[in-house]
Amino acid sequence: MKILPVKTRRIYQEVVEQIKSLIAEGQIKAGDRLPSERDLAERLQISRASVREALSALEVMGLLEVRSGEGAYVKEANMDAVVSSLAWMLYLEKDLVLELLEVRKILETQAAALAAQRRDEEDLQRMQDILAMMRVGLSKGELGDAQDYQFHYALARAAKNKILLRLMNAIADTMQQTLTASRIKLYEEKGVPERLYEEHAGIFRLIEAGEEQEAREYMLRHLEAVEQRYTL
Repeated sequence: MKILPVKTRRIYQEVVEQIKSLIAEGQIKAGDRLPSERDLAERLQISRASVREALSALEVMGLLEVRSGEGAYVKEANMDAVVSSLAWMLYLEKDLVLELLEVRKILETQAAALAAQRRDEEDLQRMQDILAMMRVGLSKGELGDAQDYQFHYALARAAKNKILLRLMNAIADTMQQTLTASRIKLYEEKGVPERLYEEHAGIFRLIEAGEEQEAREYMLRHLEAVEQRYTL
C-alpha cells in the first residue's frame, strides 16, 4: 500500500473556498462587486498574488467576472456553462460510453414519467408530428435518426424541467459525436428503424394517456434495447 505525505492546502485554495461559501450562503449575490485586491489581501492577511490566483480560479469556474480596471463581480448562475463542461468532459472520456448510457436511462425514464404528468396539447402535437415525419421517412427508405433525436427532445420539453432538458441535450450531443459509427450501424440494421418507430410510438401513447409508471418502464425497455444494439 502506497502512502503519500499529507500536503497543506495552498493559500489561494482557502480563499476560493471562502468566497464560494459566501456566494452559496447568499452573503454576496450576482452582480455584487468584491472588495479590491488590496482590501482582500489586508482582510485575509495574505499577499495580493494569492488573491489574484484565487480570483483567477474563481473566474475559470464561472463564478466571477474580472473586469479590467473595475474589479471582480459575482456572475449570474449559468447552467449552460455547467452543461458545456459536462459535454466536453464526456467527449474527452470516450471510454465512459457505457456509463453515459446508464445516465441516459436514469434521466430519460424519469423524463418520460414527468412528460406523462405534465404534457400539454402542444407537446402532444409536437411529438405526434415528429412520429408522422418518421413514418413517412421510413416509407421512403430513410433511417429516421433525425426524428429519433427530435422525439426525445420533444419528450424532454414536455417534462417541463429546464435543467433536465439541458442535461439530456448534453448527453445526446455527446453520444452523437462519440458514437457516430455505432449509430450508423444501428440504423442500417435490417428492421431496426421500423422497430424504433414502434417503440417511440408506444412511448407516445403512454404519455398521451398520462400513464406515468408505464411510460417510465417502456422508456427503460426502449433504452436497454438501444444500449444492447450499441454494445454488440
